[in-house]
Amino acid sequence: MKYITKSILKKIYKKREKWCHKYDFGNLLIIGGSKLYSGSIIFNALAAYRAGCDVVTIVAPERAANIAASYLPEIIAYPLNCEYFSLKVLDEVLEFVKGKDAIVIGGGMTKRDEVIEFIIEFLKRINLPCVIDADAIYAISKDLKILKEKFVLTPHAYEFYLLSKEKVENNIKDRIKKVKEFINKSNVKSVLVLKGYIDIIAQKNKIALNKTGSVYMTKGGTGDTLAGILGALLARKVDPFLAACAACYINGKAGELAAKKYGESMLA
Repeated sequence: MKYITKSILKKIYKKREKWCHKYDFGNLLIIGGSKLYSGSIIFNALAAYRAGCDVVTIVAPERAANIAASYLPEIIAYPLNCEYFSLKVLDEVLEFVKGKDAIVIGGGMTKRDEVIEFIIEFLKRINLPCVIDADAIYAISKDLKILKEKFVLTPHAYEFYLLSKEKVENNIKDRIKKVKEFINKSNVKSVLVLKGYIDIIAQKNKIALNKTGSVYMTKGGTGDTLAGILGALLARKVDPFLAACAACYINGKAGELAAKKYGESMLA
């Protein structure tokens, strides 16, 4: 068990070749949003681009996709003819998986029955590295057997409870113990990031701790930026455990810098 330090960035961001080109550093697919929510997928996309991803594509229900597309010209957003995800759009969404390097799923999707059904079936069908966040964590809690080694789960304390049925205290020793027990008992091979004042990043026989961050990172969207950064690193074909460690460090350090400048006024 070790604390993550700045040196981890040297393993991620290496000197680029002079003749590098678009797609050398990641082609990321973001699946999320709904009639009600569009912010999460925008945070995912912005954070992924800022973390070095070359191309980010959002697939979302029409209203969310249109809002995302208007936010920044770099964002490619495909509008589905629906208000919420369901199995009706599964084949259409799966077409966008082709040629992508990694996926982020979950932000703003809601916990409606048809959405949960879509998420579970989608995750069964894919074999790319994937960040499972927010509403997708709720969905996966229904069937842990579909988790794969390339997946990274990013729960906060309550979402971890949904997965493990164990409540965690604001105590790092208790959290480490509960995370280890969950991974061992459930035989989950995916990487798990339990977010908090100290982040715990764990996989079978591996665990790391991240201390970067700020008490001002309670603002909505800071979990979405973590998911976007992590998606960008997975899209660079970084090992999922290493990518999760680096993403936690980067997101927390960005939060520290923003908090130092803005304090209570900081935004994701």
